[in-house]
Amino acid sequence: MSEKNVLAEAYKKTPYKVPGHGQRNIQVLKEAIMNIDGETESEMYGKGKVIDDFQAKMAEYLGKETAVFFPSGTMAQQIALRIWCDQKGINKVAYHPLSHLEIHEEDGLKTLHHIESILLADKESVIQLEDVMSLKEEIACLLLELPQREIGGQLPDYKTLENISAYCKQKGIKLHLDGARLFEILPYYQKSAAEVCALFDSVYISFYKGIGGIAGAILAGDKAFSDESKIWKRRHGGDLISLYPYFLSADYYFNQRINKMNQYYEEAKELASYFNKCHVVSTKPLEPVSNMFHVHFHAPKEEMEIILAALYEQSGVGLTSYVREEAESTSYFEVSIGDLYSQVPKQELSKVFNLLNEKMKDISVR
Repeated sequence: MSEKNVLAEAYKKTPYKVPGHGQRNIQVLKEAIMNIDGETESEMYGKGKVIDDFQAKMAEYLGKETAVFFPSGTMAQQIALRIWCDQKGINKVAYHPLSHLEIHEEDGLKTLHHIESILLADKESVIQLEDVMSLKEEIACLLLELPQREIGGQLPDYKTLENISAYCKQKGIKLHLDGARLFEILPYYQKSAAEVCALFDSVYISFYKGIGGIAGAILAGDKAFSDESKIWKRRHGGDLISLYPYFLSADYYFNQRINKMNQYYEEAKELASYFNKCHVVSTKPLEPVSNMFHVHFHAPKEEMEIILAALYEQSGVGLTSYVREEAESTSYFEVSIGDLYSQVPKQELSKVFNLLNEKMKDISVR
C-alpha cells in the first residue's frame, strides 16, 4: 500500500474528522429528498414550476433579475464568458493565472469557444485595480474569483472590488463573479450576497462546496443574459430531462446551511490558530477570510503523510486525507470547515495539535 493510501486509510478510521460536512455518499441525496412530497412534479428539460421557484428564490437572494440552474459550474462560466464576448464582438477575457478556467478545464474556453484568456496579477496575489488598469488589450469581460482558492482563499478588500467594478463600467468591460464560494465570504465582508453581486454583471454560485449539495450551479444576471444562457445550456447538453435531484438537494442544503456561514468562518479562524501554534506549520492566509485556507508544512510530502497517519491512530482525529507536494522540502493541504468541526470535542482538538507540535519539533531540530 502506498504512503498516500496509508494516510487516506488512517483518516477513514478516525472517529472525529475536522473538515467538511461528512462523507459524500448516497445518504446526501436520501436526506435531502426524504421530506419532499412524493407527488411533487419534476421539471422537464429545465422547465416547470418547481425549478422556476428555485431559480426565482436564488435570483432574489443574489439581487439579480433572473437566475438559471446549471448541472455544473464549468458549463455555466464558459457560457457566461461566451455571451459577453459575443455581445461585445471581442473574444478576449481576463482572469487570474490560477483561475479554474485556466488550470482545471482542459482549455475548454479556448477550444470550445475560441476565447483567449489574458492573465492578470502574480500567481500568489489577488487581482488589484492596478492590474486591471494596466491591461493593454481590449477585453469583453473580467472574471474575479472570490475567494481565490488556489492561493488559500485570499480576498481583495471590499473597496478594491468597488473600484474595479466602477472602472469596468466606465470602460464598458463586463464583470463576472466566480462565486463558487460566495456564501462563505459574506461574513468577512459583512455584506449581503445582493450587495456583493450588485458590483457584477453576472454571477456564478456553486451548491456542492460550502452548501454541500450533490452538484449544480446557478448563473444569474439580467433577463436578456439569462435568456441567452438558456440557449447555450441547451447547446451544451445541460438540459437533462430532469435536474430535480440536483436542485432539490441544493435547495435543501441551502436552507440548512446558509445561516451557518458565520459559524464556519469563526471556526476556520480558530482552527488556523491551532495550526499556527505548531512548529514549522503555517496557514495561508495567516487568518482565514472564509471557511477555507491552506496548511503548509516545512517538511516533504512523504514524511508528512507518515507523520499524519501515525497522528490519527494516536489521537482519533483526522485533519486531512491527503497532502500535496509544494517543493522538495515543503508540502501543504487545503481545509474547508463545515458541519463536522463543531462535533470534535475541544479536548480532542487540543490533544491532536499538541501531538502535531511535538512531531514537528522533531523535524525542526534535525
